[in-house]
Amino acid sequence: MSSQKPVQIFSNVDDNIGVNVVKSPVKLTILEMLRDSEMEFDEIVSNTGKSKSTVSVHLKSLRESGIISFRIHPEDNRKKIFYINSKYLGSVDICEPKEIEETQSDYLIKNLIENDAEFSTLLFHTLKSMLIQEGVNIDPILQSTGNSIGKSIFNNLYDDDLDVFMENLSKFWQNKGLGKLTYNIGQIIKITTYDCFECRLLPRTGKPACFLDTGIFEGLFTEFFNLPVSVIETQCYTMGDEKCVFEIEPQHIKNY
Repeated sequence: MSSQKPVQIFSNVDDNIGVNVVKSPVKLTILEMLRDSEMEFDEIVSNTGKSKSTVSVHLKSLRESGIISFRIHPEDNRKKIFYINSKYLGSVDICEPKEIEETQSDYLIKNLIENDAEFSTLLFHTLKSMLIQEGVNIDPILQSTGNSIGKSIFNNLYDDDLDVFMENLSKFWQNKGLGKLTYNIGQIIKITTYDCFECRLLPRTGKPACFLDTGIFEGLFTEFFNLPVSVIETQCYTMGDEKCVFEIEPQHIKNY
């Protein structure tokens, strides 16, 4: 496998710039830092280990592409604070071609015919497996899509009693063929799904893969609590587990 950094894809619709593909290792290093926090110019120079002139050229290019922007430091108008101004869509990992089992016809036939998997579910799994095989990561888009879905179905599931709301969600999950969903309510809400529609047939990668589910729960519980929530997948079929586990925590509780 190549040691080259994955190509990253950004979009800035607000400025009518569209999609940008970033390949430069220096630019990718800068963007990785800015995805975690805003940074001053001197901090970027220090963390990249590149000269000021080199960093300046790359920052100018990223600004002109609409991927990043800056604001003047509130306490020193000679300094600029840089931040990402675009939406991160995903990445493509340049690697050696390799066919994974989950994309092979025998595997698909076995799960479609012998194990009676729903065809729509198999289509999703096949698409995701092919993307994994090609090194394409669209997890940010899946999570954003899930967030929109969660907010869209919220009113159909809502009850001001959290227990009833969770029971409605559990019934919805099963009725729609998404698997079996159980839950435990505490300061952190723990949701466990079995026979997960999103990841059950995906290859074992050692990493959580249910970004669509994560987004759905994020959207649902942000609406329920009227607060931002943290959703973390701690167990997943793709990590070798026999279930997927999500921990949901309203941000004001986390901060407290």
